[in-house]
Amino acid sequence: MAGGTLWQRCLVEFLVLGGIGILGATARAQNDWVQFGWHVASSSAPSFGTGITAANVASLSRHEVKLDGTVDASAIYLEGVSVDGSRHDVFFVTTSYGKTIAVDANYGSILWEYTPNGYASWEGSRQITNSTPAADPDRQHIYAAAPDGGIRKLTISDGHAVWTTPITLLPVREKIASPLKEFRGHIIAVTGGYVGDRPPYQGHVAILDATSGKLLNVWNSLCSNRTGLLQPSSCPDTQSAIWGRAGATIDAATGNIFVATGNGQYDGKTDWGDSVIELSPDASKMLGNYTPANNAELNDRDEDVGSTSPVLLGGDFLAQGGKDDLIRLLSIKAIAGAPAHMDHELQTVSTPSGNMLFTAPAVWHHGRETWMFAADGGGTAAWKLESGKLVAAWKNGNGGTSPVVAGDLLYIYDPRGGLRVYDPEKGTQIADLECGSGHWNSPIVVPGKIALPEGNANRHSSSGVLDIWSVPAGHR
Repeated sequence: MAGGTLWQRCLVEFLVLGGIGILGATARAQNDWVQFGWHVASSSAPSFGTGITAANVASLSRHEVKLDGTVDASAIYLEGVSVDGSRHDVFFVTTSYGKTIAVDANYGSILWEYTPNGYASWEGSRQITNSTPAADPDRQHIYAAAPDGGIRKLTISDGHAVWTTPITLLPVREKIASPLKEFRGHIIAVTGGYVGDRPPYQGHVAILDATSGKLLNVWNSLCSNRTGLLQPSSCPDTQSAIWGRAGATIDAATGNIFVATGNGQYDGKTDWGDSVIELSPDASKMLGNYTPANNAELNDRDEDVGSTSPVLLGGDFLAQGGKDDLIRLLSIKAIAGAPAHMDHELQTVSTPSGNMLFTAPAVWHHGRETWMFAADGGGTAAWKLESGKLVAAWKNGNGGTSPVVAGDLLYIYDPRGGLRVYDPEKGTQIADLECGSGHWNSPIVVPGKIALPEGNANRHSSSGVLDIWSVPAGHR
């Protein structure tokens, strides 16, 4: 640093080179993938560069990491965090039976494994979770769910539990199927039911204090006039699960929480089955709501509106898919307020192949354009948001799970096997990376690496695989 004083040179070296220095920590945090969909709105479109390009993506090398469980969800990633006194780039995953595992992103080694108390009592049973963990901004803790209905705060250094808080009084009926979210010192978690909808259960939103684990508030989608955790049998109505792949999506500017519910009683007052709901940041107040005009028909035909989570497109626009093969474009302003809002769609479009939508669409803000990508069991499609309408850009017949847009490439996992990579604007396929089959699993893409779990939680296996693709030396 020519012309600088010795003090200035030392200060710069501390900030830039000093491991735990301020600028170094900030730079590393910018490359983190801290929760499902990258951030609280679950756009699945990170802003950082990945170093993976159309020219080198086909040459990535794959390493299969054997896990003590199936991860039927997604990974998260923290760069340069301290584990057992050493600095590591780490992927974190939670298995279907609630083990949370830290994996070194560069070597594929298991750094630690947390097993919740009671694990043996539900291992091999239908009592599972499909949740993705979330990281604390302090980069020293993560939060994870387990089939016992508990949320844990775990240390990144060695994986021990700081606190455990239950978010259901009946975990054999109420399932944590969706990712956890961390925002402004709160943990946001949602519940649904298990396959078969065996009563009783009610979908609800739980808000926890990240520091203490205290349960701060609960919004119940049935018997919503009652706060706190319900004994499910005490509410006369059942179902209305909150189980979309992105869980709650959160407007980072306001902190408002958006969820969508599945089949259940609807009266527009205290029962909110098959609805889109906007809540205040602490979930103490409903700020908006929407349900299709054919709510009763959707309930009768098991066509959940909440088979996917609300998609925040930016500004006033929100998209909501469903099991009725439709994606609805909504105005957040139009559904605001206390009265029940029915039939307030700005537009409806077909899902990619006209099949049920279970995945979380990705939102890509590219220049001045807003793109939305979605995949269902029989196709993938892209739209641009133009003049308040979703305008079809392209589609194909390749099914997949939740899309990810990273480094100007679109990644979509085929649960029958294979990770397809596309040009997001043209829809042309660039690569097909070999991997095994799965279910709801979806990839994350970070600098120089892709992580994707394999396997299906419904097979009740106690083993699984995490695929890690890396850019070979000389191809960066």
